[in-house]
Amino acid sequence: MASFHKREKNGKPSYTAKIRIKGHKPVFKTFDRLTDARDWAAKTETEIKEGLYKNIIEAQRHTFTELVERFKRDVVPRKPKVGKEYARQLEWWRTHLGDLTLNNVSSARISELRDQLANGTVKWGTNLKEKKTDKRSHATVNRYLAALSSAFGIAVKEWQWIDENPMRRVSKLKEPRGRVRCLTEEERERLLAACKDSVNPHLYMAVVLALSTGARQQEIWGLRWSEVHLDRGLITFTETKNDEFRSVPLEGHARELLLGHSKIRRIDSDLVFPSKKNPVVRHDFRDPWNKALVVAEVEDFRWHDLRHSCASYLAMNGVPMRTIAEILGHKTLAMVHRYTHLNTEHLTEAISDMNRKFVGNRS
Repeated sequence: MASFHKREKNGKPSYTAKIRIKGHKPVFKTFDRLTDARDWAAKTETEIKEGLYKNIIEAQRHTFTELVERFKRDVVPRKPKVGKEYARQLEWWRTHLGDLTLNNVSSARISELRDQLANGTVKWGTNLKEKKTDKRSHATVNRYLAALSSAFGIAVKEWQWIDENPMRRVSKLKEPRGRVRCLTEEERERLLAACKDSVNPHLYMAVVLALSTGARQQEIWGLRWSEVHLDRGLITFTETKNDEFRSVPLEGHARELLLGHSKIRRIDSDLVFPSKKNPVVRHDFRDPWNKALVVAEVEDFRWHDLRHSCASYLAMNGVPMRTIAEILGHKTLAMVHRYTHLNTEHLTEAISDMNRKFVGNRS
């Protein structure tokens, strides 16, 4: 139960609330007004009984800077795919929240910074003296929110520094529909010809592999011979975005190219496309790729769009959406719905069948 003690100093009263509950250490706090003392005591008694008060004290002890530092030290090494990016993004949040204790990092403040980040009204970069106020895409802002949510989630589940993740009340920004840029038949022919004529002897093979398998850039550039099964006509990607192995058939021209390349492969590296300078490092195709795009006069096209092109060709060839999702490595069909407009044969058949049965010829 709580007790209240009044004191006066220089004619000014103060009220100290003391809470003693069996099995818990006594806590107390002083206020200028008795009503404030009573409100605090009632709230704190409830928190102690529900086991929440300890986390509140922890949240008052630790600053946001401490959260970032511990996350970078203990968690980032466990996240090889996104760890470095999370660390960079959290440094930006620290420039705006670093001095606050965790109990004072509110959802409202995070939402305010989110909007400022999107609108370009907050300074960009870890050095606030830099006057960078460019607008950032909603997708970029959402990635910064994801990093922050991950850090707070660890603080709740593992460290018990806070009782609730403030990101639960922060909404992500709406992102535009996914970009779909596919090569036309003429563009495809020009681009493949430019890649074949490139000074880089492996660019053409890498592009054909991307178009044939729908694999991501990092999966192609970092492909290893241990993942290639030429006898079975199969590639098993082991370093994927979602950390799950994915097997994709290797057929046609792509298989022929890899078979020929396997006969002259470097024996000092397991990489299919090793760097010339260091055989244990994958080759970087950015420069020859960009030059090939210029030569082929293909505009507004990125390497990742080769993946979109592969998916589009599959859809236009009547391949079911679920199969396309499996080939691309998507866990749900949501990401492949963008290609449904390219395969309407089943819709045409359904409408035609309905018309024959129910509408027919009424003349």
